[in-house]
Amino acid sequence: MSYFLIVIGLAILIFGGDILVQGASGIAKKLRLSPLVIGMTVVAFGTSAPELMVSLKAALMDSPEIALGNVIGSNIANISLVLGITVLILPLAIDVNSKNIDWPVMFGASMLFFIWAFDGMISRIEGLMMFLMIIIFTWLIIRNSRRKNKKKPKNESEIVPNIYLSIGKNIVGLVMLYFGSKWLVDGSINVAKDFGIEERIIGVTVIAVGTSVPELAASVIAAIKKETDISIGNLIGSNIFNILCVIGLTAFIKPIPVSEKSINPDMFWMLGIAFGLGIILFFWKKINRWHGFVMVASYMAYIAILVMSMDA
Repeated sequence: MSYFLIVIGLAILIFGGDILVQGASGIAKKLRLSPLVIGMTVVAFGTSAPELMVSLKAALMDSPEIALGNVIGSNIANISLVLGITVLILPLAIDVNSKNIDWPVMFGASMLFFIWAFDGMISRIEGLMMFLMIIIFTWLIIRNSRRKNKKKPKNESEIVPNIYLSIGKNIVGLVMLYFGSKWLVDGSINVAKDFGIEERIIGVTVIAVGTSVPELAASVIAAIKKETDISIGNLIGSNIFNILCVIGLTAFIKPIPVSEKSINPDMFWMLGIAFGLGIILFFWKKINRWHGFVMVASYMAYIAILVMSMDA
């Protein structure tokens, strides 16, 4: 039954990702928002919904290692695995906003996460501050995008999708992503527990990859459809959302204890991957296939380290 849930969950995630990208692109055109901003908001927040659900549920069930590992592992997987696979399929041009605004916010949020976790506990007040930050950040990028696009002349020949149809596609896509990821995660957890894997390892690997599959589905499909800004925006936005909203809201509801193993190696690896992405964004005009190969290889190295730590 567990393996059946994994297969069905993956299939639903792929179809849900396709529908979500269609709806998000339609909303971007209708509201005159850039695809990058839609990727950073509607798609990113939607595809991060599984992380939010899983972390809240884990924290309330006194499984903080799963709640924390889910976010750290997802952020590692989003950049090294999901973005890596995406650019192996199709290299992505780098938007100036991704380099100058979005990445610095993501790296800043990652550093803040690390600093507040270093004392062994993310408190309610720290969680509230994170949650307020994501609200302010979302409001600012939407406002700035609308201001810029209002100055651009309208393209009368451009076909603008029906806004209600686009919103409907977003809702259907998000629902499919929710159930697909839930079944995938449930099946994966059962399989992992059968092999006697500890909670932290399950959180940063099985659950993290499972809840990152929506990002993978949405990003790959967006890249194939040439919506490259949605691909990059989705992943950077998801990482920001995972930290500021998922950890923020979870910690506000129930403070999250942080173990030493969650900091070293997990958080250090998360920061290293985020820093590596910054180097690519600032020194190249495009994320090429060889970058993708290095990203995926780095994820395999991280998994190898975890496996060796289990054997030890």
